[in-house]
Amino acid sequence: MGKKAREIVDIDLKDLIKDLDKAYCDEWLAFYAWWYMAQAVEGKGYEDMQEFLNKIAKDELEHAAELAERIIELGGLPTNRIANLEKGANSPYPGVMKDLADYDEIIKIVTEAEAGAIEVYNKLAKKTFGKDHDTYQLVTHIMGEEITHEEMFENLKD
Repeated sequence: MGKKAREIVDIDLKDLIKDLDKAYCDEWLAFYAWWYMAQAVEGKGYEDMQEFLNKIAKDELEHAAELAERIIELGGLPTNRIANLEKGANSPYPGVMKDLADYDEIIKIVTEAEAGAIEVYNKLAKKTFGKDHDTYQLVTHIMGEEITHEEMFENLKD
């Protein structure tokens, strides 16, 4: 981030980096949970559930990369130890149920986690609006994708 860009950012960068790193940790936890469930899901029609889970896992990994890039641009470093991801996150690991053919439970876990992510990015959007334009654009972009994820899984409910 250049000198002029730092001048026009009207927000505490250390505080913002901390918030972005928490979201970064959230994204890694979501990626792993959705990826794991996609690999292990079973039951009738598992291919469709697997496809949905793999699609959003890919998006979550992309979000983590985008957040890491922004954290570095702002002068910070994202969490670099796997063991610290859950400690640094806004929410605990979303978990994986024992019965990977229980689609209702998968849908519940995913929609609750996506709703939590929407809240996180909404707070970040409010915090950065008019104060850090690049971060604002990034978090609203990610929030839009999280909204889509939540809707995808809500639409799978009976």
